Amino acid sequence: MIKPLMKTALLGCCLTIAAVATAQKGAVTTYLTDPANNILFQQQTAAPVFSKKKAGATVITVDDGPKYQGIDGYGWALTGGSAGHLMGMSQAARTALLKELFSPEDNGIGGSYIRLSIGASDLDEKVFSYNDLPVGETDTDMKRFDLGPDRVAVIPIVKEILAINPEIKIMGSPWSPPVWMKTNGDVRGGSLKKEYFPAYAKYFVKYIQAMQAEGIRIESITVQNEPLHPGNTPSLLMLAPDQGEFVRDHLGPAFQQAGVKTKIIIYDHNADKPEYPISILDDPGAKKYIDGSAFHLYGGKIEALSKVHEAHPDKNLYFTEQWVGAPGNMKRDIAEHVRNLIIGASRNWSRTVIEWNLSSNPQLKPHTDRGGCDRCLGAVTIDKDEVERNPAYYSIAHAGKFVRPGSVRIASNVPGSLTNVAFQNPQGQLVLVVLNDSKEPSTFDVQYKKKTFTATLPAGAMATYVWKK
Repeated sequence: MIKPLMKTALLGCCLTIAAVATAQKGAVTTYLTDPANNILFQQQTAAPVFSKKKAGATVITVDDGPKYQGIDGYGWALTGGSAGHLMGMSQAARTALLKELFSPEDNGIGGSYIRLSIGASDLDEKVFSYNDLPVGETDTDMKRFDLGPDRVAVIPIVKEILAINPEIKIMGSPWSPPVWMKTNGDVRGGSLKKEYFPAYAKYFVKYIQAMQAEGIRIESITVQNEPLHPGNTPSLLMLAPDQGEFVRDHLGPAFQQAGVKTKIIIYDHNADKPEYPISILDDPGAKKYIDGSAFHLYGGKIEALSKVHEAHPDKNLYFTEQWVGAPGNMKRDIAEHVRNLIIGASRNWSRTVIEWNLSSNPQLKPHTDRGGCDRCLGAVTIDKDEVERNPAYYSIAHAGKFVRPGSVRIASNVPGSLTNVAFQNPQGQLVLVVLNDSKEPSTFDVQYKKKTFTATLPAGAMATYVWKK
């Protein structure tokens, strides 16, 4: 069992998931989380077994005939602060933790997607871009572009993660362009001056090329983190018409001219404004450069993602950020994140779930002044070599370990409060994540083809069930 909410030294050994006796034919591997009984992502020794019995009154039917979206991965944002916490660990402890987080093998939980900030996020100690200049100077050709501060911790940590999982996908998201490009000359708020649209497109190209030179492939970028929230530090107001114009006339052509294959993803904000990405995708000139749209869930309902899918079914959807507020409540938070993200986002066509963010320290630092998040609880809390595992660790574990990149969502019904989602993974396994979203225990049957197994989940508990086709 991976121990939660207790500080654990990771020096010289790694936490272990309970071994299970050799499974009998038709047995279903089960990982259970029951916060009320302090059971967190624990593999169960009593495995349910498929049989030819008739299903009862409450049944989840899994059907691998219908195929929905493919899955790119599950993971966390790797902020500058997170990278700094990791760099403060001893090498042995850091390696053990990174293997636990990013390897699906043995004791790992299989994180497979990370999101980086392009420049500083609000969980950096100081605001920076890759082209900061004295007041009055400009550099439209990006001759002074430099990854600078990212070389201290972010890039070294990404390289260590790639050594553990070379296939991990990486997304980049900017919080703000360089100040000299902005209407207000401030890291906070303001808009991108139209005269600098071409220069900012070059800035993205330079970032992707500079990271590639470090051996880091950027799979995707979002054009702007939270473009409708200019009150953060750093931040930028970027309305939909401006983002559409920037992609259509500058970013898309710049990528094409430079031979950049990185995916362009728009919006990257709350589910209360699906019209934002839809309006951009309605423009064929912009749409041709866009892979899809990204969402957070600080406003709106997760079902809004399906509205975008219905309007533009040929474009992808991504879930890219949700926080857990400190000090955290394991019972409440993990159920909320499994319900809304692991199950909800996936059932509404998302190819990813990325939690905010990978790590915090006991003081919840660093963060920027004037709006930086001072209550953001990481998936893990790092205090030198001691590690505390928090709700966003376990929510990702319930999908990440078995729903590997290349998996595809398949069909399953939702009986009553047994909210769930099903997948087929590249290893030829079927994976079912179920949350008992009620106040009473629930016994139910899972039916696949002509066979059935019976399971029971306590109130508020969740489980991942895995079996071979």
